[in-house]
Amino acid sequence: MEGTNPVNKKLTAALSGGAVLMVALTGCSSGGDKGPDPKLVAWAKSVCDAVPAQDAKIKAANAAISTTAADTAKPETLQKTDSQAFQDMADGYKAIATAVKSAGAPPGVQDGAQRLQDVVKSFDGLSASYADLKKQVDALDTKDQAKFASGLHDIAVKMTDLEKQHQSGTAALEKLQQGDVKNAIAQQASCKKVAATASPASSASPSAG
Repeated sequence: MEGTNPVNKKLTAALSGGAVLMVALTGCSSGGDKGPDPKLVAWAKSVCDAVPAQDAKIKAANAAISTTAADTAKPETLQKTDSQAFQDMADGYKAIATAVKSAGAPPGVQDGAQRLQDVVKSFDGLSASYADLKKQVDALDTKDQAKFASGLHDIAVKMTDLEKQHQSGTAALEKLQQGDVKNAIAQQASCKKVAATASPASSASPSAG
């Protein structure tokens, strides 16, 4: 059903913000002479260790939608692929939010509790939004191509609107990483791994360092 593919390509383009958001959690060292507090390093490790698996899940979801969009897939295939991708993204962002919340406020950081709360709120919000998109795509009528294409278009529009949520999440992460927090995160191999595997577009982001 080639008529549905251009719309699915819009979904692919709209997903690009997710990769940038994940890279925002990798941090870049400010080059200070004194290393961060060991307690802060331990905090950073607890957060960063949760990142690679969820980052991979979100990237795989992006790739799945991209692959399906490139094919002349049937509505049933598009629905199944997009539904699973949205579920994976919802799970990925939720897992990151849970990891950050479980780690607690970064030790010795002024307003650390509020900064952490802002990050958790942003990721939880993204998770809920993708869960809603899954419900919406699951409800599409695959037997009526015109209705299916129209419904998919509506989802693509909502995906574009999610860009504001991605920007909010990135801003919250960057605020959390000020000062010694950034240095502590930069020491973590798990966060470095995410930065090393980031897409060229994501690596060009100011948040990538």
